[in-house]
Amino acid sequence: MTGETSQPPMAWRYCGNQIKLWRTQAGISREELGREAGYEYESVKSMEQGRRRPAVRLLEVADEMCQARGMLLAAQDYLQPERFVSYAQDFIRYEAEAIAISSYQPLLIPGLLQTEETMRALFNGHWPPMDDATVEKRLAARLARQSLLGNQRKSFSFVIGDTAVRHPVSTPDAHKRQLLHLLAAAEQRNVTVQVLPAGGSHPGLDGPFVLLETAELKLLAYEEGQTRGALYSDAKEISIIARRHAMIARQAFTPDESARFIRKLAEGL
Repeated sequence: MTGETSQPPMAWRYCGNQIKLWRTQAGISREELGREAGYEYESVKSMEQGRRRPAVRLLEVADEMCQARGMLLAAQDYLQPERFVSYAQDFIRYEAEAIAISSYQPLLIPGLLQTEETMRALFNGHWPPMDDATVEKRLAARLARQSLLGNQRKSFSFVIGDTAVRHPVSTPDAHKRQLLHLLAAAEQRNVTVQVLPAGGSHPGLDGPFVLLETAELKLLAYEEGQTRGALYSDAKEISIIARRHAMIARQAFTPDESARFIRKLAEGL
């Protein structure tokens, strides 16, 4: 199992292609469609190529000009923002079914432990910028994922880098609430939170990862980069990641030490 290169949603590309096909069949130029709908040529081109989400206004005008009798307008129901980026969707499905989740994140609070304020700050800082609808969709989806923590039959182990707990992604007050949220999550008997102190050499320097164990006792690993992610089950690769996680956890503060460390940081804000 591997991730895929980040690209616009299939619905955007299919809908844009349909606009182009109907427009071409009707003998209407991009300039004419854009002028009638109030968009520049390049904007129409981007929407037809699926690089930009086709606007409802463009669909309405194209449907009327091309006499599509509602067939283009029907596409708007499929153009809602994706709840998750395309390359993470397989991971999200396996995460929901896993019985054990072990996460290492050196720079950010893991999504399952983020407050809404932290999520919103991260989504608002995304580049290229997301539109408001996408931010709200992604926010709701990430918040919904956190219900997994309430499943006492699942176990969660989070090792979080010193950088993530020390440095706010928004305001100091919001970061204090984030730290208190971490402490509350760690009080659950199925959740372990450890902080990895800064400095020194360790296997976690190669980047973040998540290990998943399924109900069938199958192990999967997920790694995510700037523009793509990879979910894999190769036994040799999984063995390496599992041993790395064990070594990182040994070098981290114990759960009790981590709680004291986080509480002290929160008290200083």
